[in-house]
Amino acid sequence: MENENKELYEHYHFTAGEGQKPLRVDKFLMNFIENISRNKIQKAAKGGNVFVNEEPVKQNHKVKPGDEVKVKFEHPPYEFLLVPEDIPLDIVYEDDELLIVNKPAGMVVHPGHGNYSGTLLNGLVHHFEHLPKNSSDRPGLVHRIDKDTSGLLVVAKTEEAMTQLTAQFYHRTSKRSYVALVWGDLKEDKGTIEEVYEPFLIKEGFLQRTPKGRITTKKTFHYLGIDINRAESDFFD
Repeated sequence: MENENKELYEHYHFTAGEGQKPLRVDKFLMNFIENISRNKIQKAAKGGNVFVNEEPVKQNHKVKPGDEVKVKFEHPPYEFLLVPEDIPLDIVYEDDELLIVNKPAGMVVHPGHGNYSGTLLNGLVHHFEHLPKNSSDRPGLVHRIDKDTSGLLVVAKTEEAMTQLTAQFYHRTSKRSYVALVWGDLKEDKGTIEEVYEPFLIKEGFLQRTPKGRITTKKTFHYLGIDINRAESDFFD
């Protein structure tokens, strides 16, 4: 195999479920890896990058229940190849422990599939060299918001701040507010909607509900109706 005695980085790791029927490893991986072609998987297998139970295998190897299937390459996953970039940051607050940055809509928070540069994190590591890493090895990040959402993000500058802020978000002792514009007809001019969400988890490649007793999330939405015909000029000026 080409990669014998070379240092390899794990890119994907899957465990075949108890009910897994014998299946070619290339077809098995296609069921789990998004936006991948069978040809690319077969090429990786021929290059010695596909492993079953820590042994390199060919693309026609049959995966069985309990098998550990991994894909490894000589370079780290691209989302962890964090290159500092001189990206202007809108910092609205900063002290010795943390900073608060205003992320514009359209900017991705951290590198990931299809977004390997131009992210907020690329800018952060350019302006701040020694940010503490979170549990995902991403410097400074305590939480995130979606690409198309603008808003404030808290960034930890010290290990103590990372620990304390992460705990606050985990135990939901910190509060976050969002503002959204919704188009449509409301039954009432104003009101409040409360919803309770139960978290989900990914297990053996499938979306499953979390066990009973796990923390649920309560969301509160306050809405205010606007008569667009009367307020259009004032609202959009």
